Amino acid sequence: MSRPLRYPLVLLLALFVSACSSTPEKPPVAVSKPPARIALVLGGGAARGFAHVGVIKILEANQIKPDLVVGTSAGSLVGALYAAGYSGFDLQRIVLDMGQFDVFDLSLPDRGFVKGEKLQDFVNAKVRNRPIEALPIRFIAVATEARSGRRVDFARGNAGQAVRASSSIPGVFRPVAINGHEYVDGGVVSPVPVLAARAAGANFVIAVDISPDNTEVLASSLGVLNQSARIMGKRIAAEELKQADVVIRPQVGEIGLVSFDRKNEAVMEGERAALAALPAIRAGLARFAPRQAT
Repeated sequence: MSRPLRYPLVLLLALFVSACSSTPEKPPVAVSKPPARIALVLGGGAARGFAHVGVIKILEANQIKPDLVVGTSAGSLVGALYAAGYSGFDLQRIVLDMGQFDVFDLSLPDRGFVKGEKLQDFVNAKVRNRPIEALPIRFIAVATEARSGRRVDFARGNAGQAVRASSSIPGVFRPVAINGHEYVDGGVVSPVPVLAARAAGANFVIAVDISPDNTEVLASSLGVLNQSARIMGKRIAAEELKQADVVIRPQVGEIGLVSFDRKNEAVMEGERAALAALPAIRAGLARFAPRQAT
């Protein structure tokens, strides 16, 4: 009578041995996302640089705050003030109140007919004479070493002097002497300084390109003097912008390089372009760990 029980017992024993010898499944391991190190990169473009203010206003309104601001030429001016703690609305008030001769000091031509001292003093007054390294937001002004043509990233020292160097358009501004070297506009080698931001450790770069079209009608001496540099700069910028995560391009092509009377229009174009770029910025930032509220 006991014979029929043998096979069920053998089967149960086999199942027990199999269960004991199998490798238990490992629990899933959560992969943590890296934190975002956001850089806002502001390109050169003379009076068109007021568009940067509109971009900053929209980013602020959407809680997108950079860890680093990098600027060339006009972008260094706006970038230095933003890094000093001014909000987008503060910046708009400052630029709308700013006149041409608050930052341009004309003189007899001597490798340039603008000395640049007024620009330097203007920036230093606005940042309360703090050096670059003391600004609330990390800041870099990009200039060009005149003799070698190499890019120089000013991340320390006199903020106004760095902006002056970054903004010294060859043939218009006199070169700026700093520690035995002369510097000219950063746009000569880096019109939209994305590579400087990457070198400084940024892993998410929002670049603002306000460079003019090569087909622009040149209606000013500034435009005539700077045409060849702009054509070359456009090609350099195209390569550098490939390294950006998001590129914002305000439609400021109709605004002249010295059109200080169209500042408000430039700000509005910056706002429009930044609003259009928000979906791409949010999608890009989704790759990173959520930021803690501050």
